[in-house]
Amino acid sequence: MTFSNLKLIKPLITALDKMGYSVPTPIQEQSIPHLLEGRDIFGCAQTGTGKTAAFALPILQLLETKKDPTARRTIKALVLAPTRELALQISDNFKMYSHNLSLSHTTIFGGVSQNLQVRDLRKGVDILIATPGRLLDLINQGFIKLNDVEFFVLDEADRMLDMGFINDMKKVIAKLPAKRQTMFFSATVSPDIMKLANTILKNPVSVSVTPVSSTATLVSQSVYYVKKENKRSLLTYVLKDGKIEHALVFTRTKRGADKVAKDLNSHGIKAEAIHGNKSQNARERALKGFKNRTIRILVATDIASRGINVDKLSHVINYEIPEQAETYVHRIGRTGRAGSSGIALSFCTQDEMPYLKDINKLIKKNIDVVKTHPYNS
Repeated sequence: MTFSNLKLIKPLITALDKMGYSVPTPIQEQSIPHLLEGRDIFGCAQTGTGKTAAFALPILQLLETKKDPTARRTIKALVLAPTRELALQISDNFKMYSHNLSLSHTTIFGGVSQNLQVRDLRKGVDILIATPGRLLDLINQGFIKLNDVEFFVLDEADRMLDMGFINDMKKVIAKLPAKRQTMFFSATVSPDIMKLANTILKNPVSVSVTPVSSTATLVSQSVYYVKKENKRSLLTYVLKDGKIEHALVFTRTKRGADKVAKDLNSHGIKAEAIHGNKSQNARERALKGFKNRTIRILVATDIASRGINVDKLSHVINYEIPEQAETYVHRIGRTGRAGSSGIALSFCTQDEMPYLKDINKLIKKNIDVVKTHPYNS
């Protein structure tokens, strides 16, 4: 099964090819055909299973193929996410998938000034990715109307409930047109989740995928405990080992990736950052340099790293421990491929210990601790 078999339009296939994607994940293979047919979806899937593409690609295709270029842009698709971080990740995905399309999207969330977000909304957008609180604020101020929404995605619904957003969700849902296509995703299925799903879905197709839980047997894993302020020094120290010829370094944020790459270059270690704010050409240049080994270190966020497949990559370094344990499995799976051995190193601060605990639980073993380094916390 390839993405071409899923009857996606050529601009989307071209974008996926550039990102190195050819084979859909199980959640994508199960969801995309039904969504292209206009069906509602109830999806049980965790982060790291490829669910964003499962809903983003059909939405982009359906909007693009029936778009009226003479009509004023209004919000046709709404994606509701529980946190700023997830909203930004989803936005990065839409940006990369829609590279060859004439659709626009923007992201709104709280904790920052609303001015730039309002400016983007006034220009007109086709797709809005939002957290509940800021969305309701801007609706109440008259900056957002949801009358024309045709596609509604509720992502990580269980986290929404855990964070106390149930009333905000209900207020948003009440403002949506009754006639719409709804996509509901949750990592868990509880009575409360089912009750909510049953109120907003119409004759849905149910899809479910098992989360990734095993790491490659040929990948050697170890963790370094370190104070936050010493992470950059530890990375430089580790990379001064000449045996690490080629490494993919993961950060949580785009800004963090830039800072790490800049610091490495200042110490004479050739590095490039790759993330969603980089242009397509810049990402391609960095990836090409990493693959042909003119760039020793590639610093990437999780979203930008998807599709990076490098032959005989020896090391993956988790500069920051991912919040989702499944993401760790995907990260270290970049090494130890096709029968080759690989090494995965992780830097863990005190506040990241809960994430490490979740990882150990998921992979059913405790990662070996490296105690002999100068920055041991």
